[in-house]
Amino acid sequence: MTVEEKKWLRFRIATLLSFFLILFIALITRAFQIQVLNGQNLKDRAERQHTTTLRVESERGIIFDRNGEKLAVSVMSDSVCADPSKIEDHRGTAAKIAVILNMDRETILKKFSAAKNFCWLARRITPDQAALVEKLDLDGVFTIKEPKRFYPNGELAGHLIGFVGLDASGLEGLELRFDEYLKGAPERLKWTRDAKGKRLYPRIDPATAKQKESSNLILTIDSRIQYLVESQLKEAVQSKGAKGGLAIVMDPKTGEILALANEMGFDPNNFSISGAAKGKNKVITDCFDPGSTFKPFLAAAALEEGAHKETDRIYCENGNYAIADRVIHEAQRKRHGYLSFAEVIKYSSNIGSVKISERLGKEKFYDYITRFGFGQKTGIDLPGETAGLLRPVRNWTRVDASTIAFGQGISVTGIQLISALSAIANQGVLMKPYIVRGLVDKQGQVIKKFNPVAVRQVISPQTAKRMTVLMTNVVGDPDGTGKNARIVNVNVAGKTGTSQKFDFARRAYSSERVRTSFMGFFPAEDPQVAILVILDEPQRDKWGGVASAPVFKKIAEQILTCFKTHIRDNPIQEEEKINRDVKLKLVAADPAMDRQKNERNLSDESIMPDFRGLTNCTVSFSTGQ
Repeated sequence: MTVEEKKWLRFRIATLLSFFLILFIALITRAFQIQVLNGQNLKDRAERQHTTTLRVESERGIIFDRNGEKLAVSVMSDSVCADPSKIEDHRGTAAKIAVILNMDRETILKKFSAAKNFCWLARRITPDQAALVEKLDLDGVFTIKEPKRFYPNGELAGHLIGFVGLDASGLEGLELRFDEYLKGAPERLKWTRDAKGKRLYPRIDPATAKQKESSNLILTIDSRIQYLVESQLKEAVQSKGAKGGLAIVMDPKTGEILALANEMGFDPNNFSISGAAKGKNKVITDCFDPGSTFKPFLAAAALEEGAHKETDRIYCENGNYAIADRVIHEAQRKRHGYLSFAEVIKYSSNIGSVKISERLGKEKFYDYITRFGFGQKTGIDLPGETAGLLRPVRNWTRVDASTIAFGQGISVTGIQLISALSAIANQGVLMKPYIVRGLVDKQGQVIKKFNPVAVRQVISPQTAKRMTVLMTNVVGDPDGTGKNARIVNVNVAGKTGTSQKFDFARRAYSSERVRTSFMGFFPAEDPQVAILVILDEPQRDKWGGVASAPVFKKIAEQILTCFKTHIRDNPIQEEEKINRDVKLKLVAADPAMDRQKNERNLSDESIMPDFRGLTNCTVSFSTGQ
């Protein structure tokens, strides 16, 4: 080989080596660019191409009653989704799915057209439907599990609990009020797909595993009392031909609501069928003229201010009392002459009440009305509460002051009325009503607890005791208006009420459309339970003493029977239940409140209200009244 040939060969080799070196450098550079500089971006693109991500709501927290009974739970149900980009035959697929889901094919096609790579076809279908969809094994169509809210007891406490929407957000009741606690952080569900787009397996995105969990609610409600209250209220509404009604049971010493019922019923499992409007909780949203149930608060103010004594004689004008351009009449056109202060309450005299208010003075009367909590929200832990209607005292005419004395011209809510009554039962201390005792996590550890809250001392304990005696006569005396609420061997303090509804067409109060009511507490010596019953527009027995008082009596007697049997016959069963169910212990508001409540121990009421005094009272008064 010549020198020139050798040089040429070396040049060729050098050229090839340079070419390969440049190629190697280019490959290394490209690999660096792909693997390092653009690695995350390409990885994300591959993830999007081979993985479908769907946000799924987590299970909501459970709502328990005070005994650990489940009132609201979440169950897993199947939903059907689709990825239209992976469906070749839209019309054929839509036809097959429509038959199973009982849907219109065109509706499904519109869903396909409106979505690029994801759409819901049906939410929370039956297990049989889900099995049929899975059996078809259609490309681009798949089922997933998502939580569905379920209320095991149907209508029981439906208005109180409320309901949730398809997005698992609370829309009414406790579900709405405590939505931030009941609703946990949503989970991300991922499906891996092969090159053909076929779904391989689902998995939970670990990035969502450590997010906020939902909490459980523990209520003050006793589902057994709730059931008997709803049953008795429904029976009364039907038997009296009433338009509706409401009832509340409250512990007057703590403000705990033991039962709260509205009639007509509402099933939160079928809120879209029943109509969401039926879920309205009228106990806190609707206001009405209280009628004669307002008279005890006037009487309490008069006694507290020393404007009257129980023995004072009041002339009741023989049934007709002219005030300005108005003539005040007694109910049922009764004609009373002189009545004692106590008899004005016992016989529910309108004219006697007017004269009490005149001596008290409208400014003092107004002050006590507000102190009892009327004209303002109670602060109960439910959404939608209204404050009622109480006009400023400066706008009262003499007629206004007179009609308000017997509960006309002022509007209140059911929760305001029973809270004010409970203040009399609770030695003059107004308590804030509440529904939720506490929040616990999934392991049963207490996250937050709600204790009894004293709002204010409305009247003195002495005045409260005097009022209790007057109201006990309303029920206990043979000629009292509340005699139909009498319970054998138990002293009941109560008051009847019949309020005319305002006819806006005639711009006058109607004598035909009325609300009948009865409120009371027992045992009068140491009140443990306060109950309010209201029937709206009964067609038969249009007086509180004959329409609502018997309902009060039935509810009270069943509560007594239930808890006497429960405490005496099933102590082991109850102890097992305490250990098995909700482990929530609540303490009293503060030591000072304990002393005001006869040193009653509130520290361990997580399962049952303290009815020990109630049972003892029943035994103590076995000789009769």
